[in-house]
Amino acid sequence: MAEKIVLAYSGGLDTSVAIKWLKEKYGYDVIALTIDVGNEKDFTVIREKALKVGAIKAVVRDVKEEFVNKYIWPALQADAVYEGKYNLATALARPLIAKHLVDIARQEGASAIAHGCTGKGNDQVRFDVSVAALAPELKIVAPAREWGMTREETIEYALKNNIPVPITSKSPYSIDENLWGRSIECGVLEDPWNEPPPDAYAWTKALEDTPDRPDYIEIDFEEGIPVGLNGKRLNGISLIRELHDLAGKHGVGRVDHIENRLVGIKSREIYEAPAGTVLLAAHQALESLTLSKNQLRFKQKVSTEYADLIYNGLWFSNFREDLAAYVASTQRYVTGTVRIKLFKGNCIIVGRKSPFSLYNFSLATYDKGDKFDQKASPGFIHIWGLPVRTQAQAQGIGELKEK
Repeated sequence: MAEKIVLAYSGGLDTSVAIKWLKEKYGYDVIALTIDVGNEKDFTVIREKALKVGAIKAVVRDVKEEFVNKYIWPALQADAVYEGKYNLATALARPLIAKHLVDIARQEGASAIAHGCTGKGNDQVRFDVSVAALAPELKIVAPAREWGMTREETIEYALKNNIPVPITSKSPYSIDENLWGRSIECGVLEDPWNEPPPDAYAWTKALEDTPDRPDYIEIDFEEGIPVGLNGKRLNGISLIRELHDLAGKHGVGRVDHIENRLVGIKSREIYEAPAGTVLLAAHQALESLTLSKNQLRFKQKVSTEYADLIYNGLWFSNFREDLAAYVASTQRYVTGTVRIKLFKGNCIIVGRKSPFSLYNFSLATYDKGDKFDQKASPGFIHIWGLPVRTQAQAQGIGELKEK
């Protein structure tokens, strides 16, 4: 009896070819697992395709709600953005998919799991490390990392074996999308001098096609989590989808990024994240109102660490749990509403309010009602500047000594 292997199956080129290749190369009986993280695909067709290509079983799991509540929202609360550009949509989905791969493998008595990642990307690390953390007894097979075929050769293999694939050499983009964002690479995009062609984008309009009038929206947050849009309370999935449409209509959320991959190479990545772009800006605006100066500055350091560990495949680690505990503490008072102007590719914060706001009008205003005691300032400045004066008197100041 053949050993079973659970394959993370997307229905794309590499995983479609992998079903037959795993059987030919290793003799595995392949169980195809397709995860719905908001891919907006016809999963019935994908399931039937997996069986047609040779899988002994095809499983589809809808994990959108889990994805939003257990992965996206914690990352948003952390303001996790890799290298200031990438909202980590694909990186966040990988540990969730790995978790379900392990779950199905144990249910089905499989001895291994497989994925369609190449040996040059980040996803191989995310899958391998996540599975190793959750189920070190499972073997990991990565066909695209092993078979040594170029993209064109993989397409030829598929055609030779009557494997239908949604990709041709004339349209060679590699695309991954989920509820939180869309990533596009390969083809003409591999030359960083080339402007991304219009057909690379699907969720956001080109600036010349956006409305000539802005839209104003309001987003409600409770403890750092978005809960409402324009006065209407929404669950996470609905809120993200509505924001995708609103922001995408105005061309908000396009990213063209030269990215430093974990494996040590630079790659040109195109991203679309309309909802993520708006929600991140809104969340940070609300934090600026409700967190102290020291909280904000330290959280920026934590945000960088949090983004890096997600990108680097370390979601299932004690380090992330430690950072998550700190982030959760910072969000206790991040409650309120943010008003945003969407216009010609821009997401502009135009208003924010919170019952826990640290902004005190009577201290900030220069008009009537000013309660700031300006007479206290000279004494404060005298004490504040004491170390500078002391050092200058004893040692002088470099620029003055040079003269």
